[in-house]
Amino acid sequence: MSRTSDILLTALAPAIWGSTYIVTTEALPVGYPVTLAALRALPAGLLLLALTRCLPPRAWLGRAFLLGSFNFALFWVLLFVAAYRLPGGVAATLGSLQAMMVILMARGWLGTPIRAGAVAAAATGILGVALLLIGPEAALDPIGVAAGLGGAASMAAGTVLSRKWQPPVSALSFTAWQLTAGGLVLLPFALIIEPPLPPLTATNLAGLVWLGLIGAAATYALWFRGVARIEPGAVAMLGMMSPVTAVFLGWVVLGQSLLPLQGLGAVIVLASVWAGQRANRTSARATFARHKPVLARNV
Repeated sequence: MSRTSDILLTALAPAIWGSTYIVTTEALPVGYPVTLAALRALPAGLLLLALTRCLPPRAWLGRAFLLGSFNFALFWVLLFVAAYRLPGGVAATLGSLQAMMVILMARGWLGTPIRAGAVAAAATGILGVALLLIGPEAALDPIGVAAGLGGAASMAAGTVLSRKWQPPVSALSFTAWQLTAGGLVLLPFALIIEPPLPPLTATNLAGLVWLGLIGAAATYALWFRGVARIEPGAVAMLGMMSPVTAVFLGWVVLGQSLLPLQGLGAVIVLASVWAGQRANRTSARATFARHKPVLARNV
C-alpha cells in the first residue's frame, strides 16, 4: 500500500475522534470521566482480544500496561474532563499541541532529527487550530485547560513509545492489548472514586457504543497501523484533523457560530497537515533499517 493510502487511512482516525467532544457532552451522563473511560476501553479491548485470539506474552505485559495507560487510561480521563469543562474546539486545540510534543519526544526516545519544516508545520497548525476558537463559546476554564494539556502530553508519549515498541503482531492485536490494559487500569479507580452510574438511557448506550467500537476499537487500529508505517511527527500532524471535525460538528449539529476567521483557521490547519507530511517524510526503507535492530531486541 502506498504512503498516501497509509496517510489517508491514519487520518480517518483523528477525524472520527473529533466527534468525541459532541458525543461526550450531548449523549453521555455528566460527571463520570473515569467510569466512562473504563467503559469505552475495556469492553472494546476484550472484544478485540476475542476476535484476534492473541494475548500479549509475559515480556510485553509491562509495555502493554504502560502504553495502555498513556494512550487510553490517562489520556481519556483527561479528555473527558476537558470535554466537560471546555467547548469542543478549545479542548481539541489544546490537543493539537501533541504534534509539537511528539517532535520533541521522538528526538529524545527515537533519535529522530528535528526538522525545521516539521516544527514550522506544527506551529502553523496550532495557530490555525487556535483561530477555530474565535467565537462566543471559546471560554477558558483553568482545570479544563490543564486537563487538555495533560491529555496532549499523555497521547504524545503513547504515540512515540508505540513506535519505539513494535510487537510482532497485527495492529488489531496491538490495539486489543492496549485497550484491555488501559481499561483494567481504569476499572478500580472508577469503582473507588466515582459513584455508580445512573440508569443509562438509549442515548447513553448509543454514545458508549460509538465511542467504544468506532471511536476506540476501529480507529485506534488504524492509528497504530499508521504509527508503525509513518514518521511519528507526520502521524502527530494528522491529529489536527480532530479539532476541524469537532468545530464542524459543533456548527452543524449544535448550531454554534462559525466565523470567517474560523474558516480561515480550518484552511490553515489542513495546509499545515499537508506540509507536515512533506516535512516529515523519510523513505520507508531507511526508517525500517534504523529501527530493525531495536525491534529485534524488543521481541
